[in-house]
Amino acid sequence: MPRATPGVLVQCDASIKAILVKIDSEHNNDFIVVDIDDETLLIKNGKHEELKALLRNALKDTVREPEESESEG
Repeated sequence: MPRATPGVLVQCDASIKAILVKIDSEHNNDFIVVDIDDETLLIKNGKHEELKALLRNALKDTVREPEESESEG
């Protein structure tokens, strides 16, 4: 008999998904319920915000924020 697990469906590009899978493996597989396809994951209910914060932290070292221009126009 199939089991239902509540969760949050996350769709993202493959590069972000790879980072999410890496974060999950570093945290004892505490976030991902099912790896559905190249761009879709089912995340445990209640863990979405924590995973989003960890992703934001991982990306801050790799993604550069655009600098504001001092002279406009």
